[in-house]
Amino acid sequence: MRDFSDELKDLRRRLGEAEGYLKISAGRARLAELEMEVARPDLWDDQELAKKVNAEYANVKADVDTFDALNRELEDAEVLHEMARELDDETQEGDIAGACASVNQQLRQLDLRSLFTGEHDEADCIVQINAKDGGVDAQDWSEILLRMYSRWAERRGFNVEVDEVSEGTEAGILSAEFTITGRYAYGLMTAERGTHRLVRISPFDNQGRRQTSFAAVQVWPVMDAPDVEINEADIRMEVFRASGAGGQHINKTSSAVRLIHEPTGLVAASQEERSQLQNREKAMNRLRTMLAAKIEEEHEAELARIAGRQAQVGWGSQIRSYVLQPYQMVKDLRTEVETSQVDAVLDGDLDEFMEGYLRWRRREAE
Repeated sequence: MRDFSDELKDLRRRLGEAEGYLKISAGRARLAELEMEVARPDLWDDQELAKKVNAEYANVKADVDTFDALNRELEDAEVLHEMARELDDETQEGDIAGACASVNQQLRQLDLRSLFTGEHDEADCIVQINAKDGGVDAQDWSEILLRMYSRWAERRGFNVEVDEVSEGTEAGILSAEFTITGRYAYGLMTAERGTHRLVRISPFDNQGRRQTSFAAVQVWPVMDAPDVEINEADIRMEVFRASGAGGQHINKTSSAVRLIHEPTGLVAASQEERSQLQNREKAMNRLRTMLAAKIEEEHEAELARIAGRQAQVGWGSQIRSYVLQPYQMVKDLRTEVETSQVDAVLDGDLDEFMEGYLRWRRREAE
């Protein structure tokens, strides 16, 4: 009879670590409070509050249920192993090995959760893509990135709401702003903050020459009512016609709003509401979020400088290279994660790069 003692002991240790980073003890206490909240008959009188309460309840319950199910599965394997060892019953080896493999696989998936150490990692996020050097190729590249992130979000069951798209001069887009809604959307998308470089044979060059183009990606967490005062004199507002699907009303009036914060250059836009006033309010909330995040980033960078630590790569730095010719390779310049499966990456297969970044971030912070 094979001895699984060391394997089971290691799984028990890792499950104990999961209990810590999933905050199961606090989660059980919070779940009891949330159960009373969701049962309140007047909860839906405030729909925004009701959505937040129900979302938190679903997340906390999922964590507790996942941990409890894993704990039961591991306990069953431990009991089966103990009985089989006592009886020297080799026929149980397959079931024990299968249970160990199952628990191990689930713990590997949970291990990623331990990498979310940022205050806002669990939040939704606002993403902006801007075409940089490379002319029409950079604009086309920006549109490819927008599709890549949309497909990635779709794979994870996240929702994507496009807030603004500025069309390119000949093809592609000059810029795009969109919101990704889903648990840990911000934590995962922080891996994408920076400049993305594309090398390929340009489809817009009649001589078929190789072209290098760049697009910048910025990511902000969605915060609840950030306490940031904005001087109205610092804001320049532009209005434009909304673009995209939305019925006959769309494109007929200049109801979409773009706000530019002159001191920082931050831009926030909204086009999904019917009235200009509603879009301005929504864009203003996004601008407050961006400013709050910028203040936090600057504070963290100053603390890192004081502590003598090297700051993480900023959003303006090149972070990843996508080469289509003369060979095929996507390589992250921070983490060294690379793959030759370029088509899969551009179709939204980004998890390996995001996990690699989160592990690199943790090492850099140590």
